[in-house]
Amino acid sequence: MPTPGRAHIRWFRNTAPYINAHRGKTFVLMLGGAAARDANFPNIIHDIALLNSLGVRLVLIHGSRPQIEERLQRAGHGSAVHDGIRITDGDALEHVKDAAGSLRAQIEALLSMGLPNSPMAGSRIRVCSGNFITAKPIGVVDGVDFQHTGKVRRVDAEGIQRQLADGSIVLQSPLGYSPTGEIFNLSLEDIAVHTAAAIRADKLILFGAAEGIQDASGHLIRQCAVGDIAGLGISDPEQSALLQTARRACLAGVERCQVISYADDCALLEELFTHDGSGTLVASDAYEQSRVAAIDDVGGILELIAPLEQEGILVKRSRELLEQEIDRFRLLERDGRIIACAALYPFPEDGCGEIACIVSHPDYRGGRRGQRLLAALEQEARRLGLARVFVLTTQTAHWFIEQGFIETSRDELPGRKQALYNLQRNSKVFFKAL
Repeated sequence: MPTPGRAHIRWFRNTAPYINAHRGKTFVLMLGGAAARDANFPNIIHDIALLNSLGVRLVLIHGSRPQIEERLQRAGHGSAVHDGIRITDGDALEHVKDAAGSLRAQIEALLSMGLPNSPMAGSRIRVCSGNFITAKPIGVVDGVDFQHTGKVRRVDAEGIQRQLADGSIVLQSPLGYSPTGEIFNLSLEDIAVHTAAAIRADKLILFGAAEGIQDASGHLIRQCAVGDIAGLGISDPEQSALLQTARRACLAGVERCQVISYADDCALLEELFTHDGSGTLVASDAYEQSRVAAIDDVGGILELIAPLEQEGILVKRSRELLEQEIDRFRLLERDGRIIACAALYPFPEDGCGEIACIVSHPDYRGGRRGQRLLAALEQEARRLGLARVFVLTTQTAHWFIEQGFIETSRDELPGRKQALYNLQRNSKVFFKAL
């Protein structure tokens, strides 16, 4: 039985592909002021330091809304808000600067730790802050003057890239500066989206209170494409705001955004160094790429379908046959691993096509992957001018009925398929009009 020490070593060995994959990549991390008040915040900073030591280029953008609110209340200054945006007058701006500066100093101090027996022992991390954000005033909206509340006008992407190339962590506060020397209170989300897009970040990581984005039943949504966000029906204000920030970033050119928990000690490292990650992935397109199979995929498909062939659910295919038919297959691929497949065999003389071999890896069932592949093959069938598709199945009849297939007689099958029909299997025949 392996000792705990060896178990950790094996885990570390398994992280090697991810360490290599992330080295040199650029991640923008958005941490709101609530995260800085959580007991887990020092652990997040230690993990950020670890990522820096592994060669990941990091931009850390912090907010300070609760810290500003606390200072305004202590000073007896009312907090004026219009349309969800704080109105920053001259007095409030002083509290904004104080809160942002104090939190920036706290983060810099945590990143400067190097005590023996601490997680950052021996670390030498440079932190760079600066006037990377040029801001402009929101101005007067609906007759309301937002005064010193502004929005991003321009990001000094070249300046940030120089600091990242030098190995520094770039730390950005929620403040921006105008060419006339004014200071503006900016939205954390606005800075995060513009910065991630300007520096062409590989990923924007958003920290929230919950594990990720949860549906109405409280279940974690592991991933979604930008086009799916509107249909999720998220009512929680914080989660809705995080989703909209991710959506804006993806539309601005950031391919992937990840929503994770700032209260979970392992969330950041789990997201980057395990196969399934942590929280909710929001992608500009489907994270699991759908593509046509190639000859190099034969081994992966055989491995995927072998268990179902042994159970008699699928008809056994030899490697030689699969090589001949490989262009009939469509795959779902995740991090270079084939996790689902399906095939379309056209019978153009009969105006129909056979959908076959719909298989998902056991670890990835329940994510509507079969439906995605089926939809892709139905679209291909339409492109080929086919009017119907059919399936032969022994154990999955109900699933195909749910997808709109109707049971018919095997006499409906194309002549070539009838000649190959296996009476011993006694498969049921289902057709679907396209």
